[in-house]
Order: sequence, then C-alpha cells, then structure tokens
Amino acid sequence: MPAAPAPMLRRDEVRTLTLAALGGALEFYDFIIFVFFTATIGQLFFPPDTPDWLRQLQTFGLFAAGYLARPLGGILMAHYGDRDGRKRMFMLSVLLMALPTLAIGLLPTWASIGVAAPIALLLLRILQGAAVGGEVPGAWTFVAEHVHERRIGFACGTLTAGLTAGILLGSLIATAVNTHFDAAELLAWGWRVPFLVGGVFGLCAVFLRRLLEETPVFEELRRRRELVRGLPLKVVLAGHGRAVVLSMLLTWLLTAAIVVLILMTPTLIQKLYAIPAPRALAANSVATFALTLGCIAFGLLADRLGAARALGLGCALLLATTLLFYFGLAQAPDRLYLLYGATGFCVGVVGVIPVLLVQAFPPAVRYSGVSFAYNVAYAVFGGLTPLVVTMLMKDAPLAPAWYVAALCLLGVVLAFVPMRAARTMEH
Repeated sequence: MPAAPAPMLRRDEVRTLTLAALGGALEFYDFIIFVFFTATIGQLFFPPDTPDWLRQLQTFGLFAAGYLARPLGGILMAHYGDRDGRKRMFMLSVLLMALPTLAIGLLPTWASIGVAAPIALLLLRILQGAAVGGEVPGAWTFVAEHVHERRIGFACGTLTAGLTAGILLGSLIATAVNTHFDAAELLAWGWRVPFLVGGVFGLCAVFLRRLLEETPVFEELRRRRELVRGLPLKVVLAGHGRAVVLSMLLTWLLTAAIVVLILMTPTLIQKLYAIPAPRALAANSVATFALTLGCIAFGLLADRLGAARALGLGCALLLATTLLFYFGLAQAPDRLYLLYGATGFCVGVVGVIPVLLVQAFPPAVRYSGVSFAYNVAYAVFGGLTPLVVTMLMKDAPLAPAWYVAALCLLGVVLAFVPMRAARTMEH
C-alpha cells in the first residue's frame, strides 16, 4: 500500500531545506563553472606555443583532477561527519569550495608566473573536488536527518534540485559573460568574473549554513552514546557490503542520466542531427530547468509511493523519453525543446536515488556509507561513461540512447531489491 501522507513540514524544516539547497546550488556552480571556460583557461595557463589538442587535453585534465579528488575528500569529511557531527562538515565543504574558487579568480597566469600557474590551478581544482566529494553525500544526509521519515523524498529531491540549479546558473552566467565581453576583454580579465562572483557567493553560503542546527538524528546518537567507535568506513565495509554495492549501482544509473543526457547530449545532437550549437545549448538549458523541477516531483512521488516504486516508475519513463528523444529528433527536429525538456524532467528520477542511499545505511555510519559508495562509483563511472559511449558510437551512432536505456532497465530491477538498513532511527 502507498505510504500515508506525512505531516506538513515545520517552519524550521523549510528553512533548513531552503538554506541547504541554496548552498548546494552555489557550491555546484563553483565546481562546474570551470568547464564553461576551458578554452580561455587553456590559452592563459599553458605556454602560447602549445598545440591546440595538447592544450585542450591539459585543461580537461585539470577539470578531471577535481573528479579524482572527490572520493578522498568525501571519505575524510564523512569520517568526521559520523564522529563529530554533520553540521561542521556541511560548513567545511562549502568553505573549501568558496576559497579555491575565489583564488582561481585572482590567480596569476602563465604570462606572469610561468609553470607555477597551472600547478597552482591544479591544486585548487583538487581542493574543489575534495569539497564537492563531501558536499553531496553530506547534504543528502543532513536534510534527510532533519525531516520526518516520510518527507525524506521531498528533502533529498529539493536538495538535488538545488545542485542541478547550480549547473543551470553556471551555464547562464557563462553565456552572459561571453555575450557581454569581447574576445580580448574575456582573455584580459572577463574570465575572472564568474570565479570571483562564485567565491563571494560561496562565502555567503558559509555564513548562511552557520544558522543551521545539527541534525536531530546525530544529536540522539550522541545523547545515547551510540556514535561509532573506530573508523566508520571500516564498519561500513565490514558490515554493509551489500548496501555499498547496491548504492554504487544506483550511482551508476545517476551518472548515466546526468553525464550522457545533460552534459554530453548538447554536443552529440550537433553531430548526429546537425543542430546548430546555440540551439542545442538553449535546449540544454530547458532540459536542465526541467530536471530541477523533475527532482522535486520525483522526490514527492517517493514520499507518496515509496522510494523503490518511484525509482521503478521513473526509470521506465526515462527509458521511454530517452529513446523517443534520440529516435524522434531525426523525424521531428522542430520538437527539440519539447523532447529534450520531457527527457530532462524524467532525468529528475535521480532525485529518488539519494533517498535509497541514505536509507541503506544505519545512522551511525550513514555519512561514510553514502559518501564512499557514491563518490567511488561516480569517479569510476563518471570518468568512464564519456569514453565508453564515444567508443560505442563508432559502430552504433545511437549508442548514448541505448546506454541510458540499459541503465534504466537496471534501475527497474533494483527497484525490486530491498535496500533499507536493518536498523534505522525514527526522527
């Protein structure tokens, strides 16, 4: 039977969700803004005589360094989050994102300090990666432990919507900067503006998070003296291996939906269907906005039907819209915005995944369990997905659609696999 309706959110819970989602949006903006200025950064932080292909490779290497640092940052922050409190790490993650972003905006280029410029940029990207590795699982844990158990779907969906809104914000600000400044101004100083703005925004988010309270679940653990002794991650790996594996598979589904349909598709449809770049990017903004709404909608559905049922239904819908989008675009390119928007909305099923992740681990090791499974899986699958999809396209041009469809089928199967931890704490 569907779960009974939960009580309305209290004012303090609404405030917590709002501040958490806003902080998540600003932090994800800080992390993602780099990718919108890779061409400019490549010109400024590497020798002028570097071949274009090598410069592009080096710049994307800097971007990838942020992803590779995510597991380490996530594991460290989760350790202290399970031992000392969620709030401290929740504040630290956004601070570790804001300061490097601000520093990138002030960083001297190759022309000023030579090889020290790309090295400094690499170190700052590693710090940003460590920060986002602690932020995402920490934020899901934080909001889930602040609300009634039958409001976790809405809480995690809203938080995930905030993260995706940060991607949209980065796209819009990058477009505005590129429109306002000419090429010379952009190289001279215009590229710094988004990073300086992001750094200031991030510091504001640190201040706002000081207003939040520690989660009731953690406070109860501390009162009962049930905090984990020793290494939380050791407890996770020794006693919750099944939950780790299932969480990693769910994260694989999440990476397929986000990386392929949101990040790769604008470029892919230009090649497959000769869609002009400005139109493809505009459609991507529509899809990302629809994704933000979809995260909230599927989160509400999880509260109403249960997370597993919402996952199964959402994956079935995403499978259908993905195939309709990729196959239908060849027949009706004039329906790009409608098809991409519908697909983006169904990508919102990723808002259900954190609900299942936080429910898979008991409170004492929840942060560590979610962080390890999510960050390791995201580093592996997030890094390999573009390579795998690109290789498959040599023999099957519509491989992106089939890849996502296969992962959607996996999601439907996982919807029938029990994941909830044997021991949970009511709050």
